[in-house]
Amino acid sequence: MSQYHGRVADQIVTRALTTFGAVVIEGPRGSGKTTTGLAHSASFVRVDSSPAIRTMAEAAPEVVLMGETPRLIDEWQFAPALWNAVRHTVDERRTAGQFILTGSATPADDVTHHSGAGRFRRIILRPMSLAESGDSTGAVSFVELLAGSKIAAMGGATVPEYVRLIIRGGWPALVAEPERSPSEYLRSYLADVTRVDLALAGHRVDPARMGALLYAIARNTATEAPAARLAGEAELGSVDDVAMSAQTARKYLDALTRIHVLEEQPAWAVHLRSAIRTRVSPKWHFVDPSLAAAALGGTTETLLADPQTLGFLFESLTVRDLRIYADAVGGLVTHYRDEKGHEVDVVVEFPDGRWAAFEVKLGGEAAVDAGAAALQALAAKVTDQRRERLISLSVITAGNLSYTRPDGVNVVALGHLAP
Repeated sequence: MSQYHGRVADQIVTRALTTFGAVVIEGPRGSGKTTTGLAHSASFVRVDSSPAIRTMAEAAPEVVLMGETPRLIDEWQFAPALWNAVRHTVDERRTAGQFILTGSATPADDVTHHSGAGRFRRIILRPMSLAESGDSTGAVSFVELLAGSKIAAMGGATVPEYVRLIIRGGWPALVAEPERSPSEYLRSYLADVTRVDLALAGHRVDPARMGALLYAIARNTATEAPAARLAGEAELGSVDDVAMSAQTARKYLDALTRIHVLEEQPAWAVHLRSAIRTRVSPKWHFVDPSLAAAALGGTTETLLADPQTLGFLFESLTVRDLRIYADAVGGLVTHYRDEKGHEVDVVVEFPDGRWAAFEVKLGGEAAVDAGAAALQALAAKVTDQRRERLISLSVITAGNLSYTRPDGVNVVALGHLAP
């Protein structure tokens, strides 16, 4: 096997194997789940390697589970009987770190609802962050940022380079082999999603309608577009075509979420000082902004000429990286918006109530000032109890300078950020 390049999720997997009987690594196809699973396993079996293995896994799953532990069961969802077999084996052995299950799709709930406390730990492996792909200088630590440390760094990516990183994405195959064409690779990826991946996961969809919906989602990346709006924008262009219903759009969105192509960014649940009501709609992001860029047919030239679209895609790139870094320390990535129209792009909240807020801007002094003002306004709106749990306010930019302002708000170049 070629040299393994570490992932931020490795530390989560290592910790989980000391506590849980089985670790489930989920994520989109091509994100590196099998490679990561192999790095932590002592033996393995690939369920999708042959029809005979799949038949054996369904008929006699205990045979497939035999082997040195931790044992990797790759693409386990092709033989759903393995779930209960793993569960029973974990109960019998009463020892942590027995199995690693990897898969690109989440089976129906009736397959996995008998999980049991202490048996399974689910871990999401997304495409690589800029730190993982070697495209961040690593000068600003996410953990130290949350600890309140002052920051100072310069250099790194320029705006055109960020555009290239958005178009390429964090897919290990494209990172490892830069001579590959990202546009061809990702157009093929999206075609497989509509015609192959969803069908293999048991979802019946119209490929043409799904393709139209993917384009509509790409146009609304990093926004709170409701299913009805996405359905209205998912037109095929034929006068005889029947418009997609909101219910169909919702079903398709759920299917894309189950195969980890799409992720919701939920709204932050917070109590404010005033009677202002917060919005509860999620934002939509592809698991990697490169999929949105590919669906839109974006190129370096067209994105640089369209700052609004580029801004949304850069926000999605930032959300991807913040999710990866927050996962490692137990944080949940949300967003804030209230009925008065005040919004903050990202709020990371921790189980103990601590929270940090982030605004995302391409750059420019006026934009950074506006972002800092939005963050400070949010801090002023929350209750005293919430304010006491605030640990950091930061504006993430596509610039090449990172520093702490006199008012305490950090300005962080995304290309400086690392775990």
